[in-house]
Amino acid sequence: MAKIPKNLSDTAMFGDYKETLTFENENYEEEAAASQPVRGIQKDNKNYVSEFFTPELQERVGKALLDLKVKLYKEGIVDFDIKVTAQDKQIILTGVPSKAEKRKAK
Repeated sequence: MAKIPKNLSDTAMFGDYKETLTFENENYEEEAAASQPVRGIQKDNKNYVSEFFTPELQERVGKALLDLKVKLYKEGIVDFDIKVTAQDKQIILTGVPSKAEKRKAK
């Protein structure tokens, strides 16, 4: 009798074994393919934050930010940060001069 090798992987142990279809397992392949787990929002995935940010909404926010940039430029503020605040049902984006811009003004 041949010696059985140890520490084999599953694929090495089963090799080219194909299971024959019987009445017990003939519907198993259909069930396995049909039932896929429902995936929730994954916190490690960086895209979960922007999933609700549609292209149309991105365009409108982008235009508003461009208008803000032009207004700040006309006031002489070139380097600025955007402060985000939430109040009740509103999200407010405010352009504030950056620390470097404040030091330049002094």
